[in-house]
Amino acid sequence: MNVHATPETYVFAPLPVPTLPVRGTDKLFPVHRIYCVGRNFADHAIEMGHDPNREPPFFFQKNPDTLVLSGRDFPYPPASADVHHEIELVVALSKGGTDIPLDQAMDHVFGYAVGLDMTRRDLQGEAKKMGRPWETGKAFEASAPCTELVPASEVADVTAGTIQLTVNGEVRQSGDLNQMIWKIPEMISYLSGLFTLQAGDLIFAGTPAGVGAVQRGDELVGTVAGVGELRTRVA
Repeated sequence: MNVHATPETYVFAPLPVPTLPVRGTDKLFPVHRIYCVGRNFADHAIEMGHDPNREPPFFFQKNPDTLVLSGRDFPYPPASADVHHEIELVVALSKGGTDIPLDQAMDHVFGYAVGLDMTRRDLQGEAKKMGRPWETGKAFEASAPCTELVPASEVADVTAGTIQLTVNGEVRQSGDLNQMIWKIPEMISYLSGLFTLQAGDLIFAGTPAGVGAVQRGDELVGTVAGVGELRTRVA
């Protein structure tokens, strides 16, 4: 990487760095990567047809530019007729590393947000059957609606608390953070053995049961106790 690059260095102007606002400040959090942990609630593992026993965690990625700030519309994506909602706690890292010890993992957390892992379920299902990667089902444009970040010092507890999503006022997903199979320190420590984590990384920490399809015009409201509320409309 050329650290002395000027605007004239590039073939075309670089795209802006994806960011999230930080509650109570005028600062922006620059996003490096988005990691998502799969099947991290036992009830969701069961509804997806998998064994809820504590298997090693697995991760997939979304691109940072798939973030959509809460309050903005989620555009229904092309190439799919079965788009699902998955409400999640989001963990934001302020520093990274490799092979992070479990007892030091929480020192890497900057704060938390409420996110949605929007999924083209039909495309994900086709990829699963063919043993192919999930990007077409998970990493499409605007697939990661997210709230502003709340500094960790302002969040009392993320080991327990209600996580919920309503669609048009009807509860679709409801669970408790204490139902997460892999807890936040474990996710950070395990993930750091697979990747070199960096400041600016986000971890979408898994979803409870009740995932389902959305339709154009639906109003989605997601909450995580002590963290915040996410709102988006399917456009």
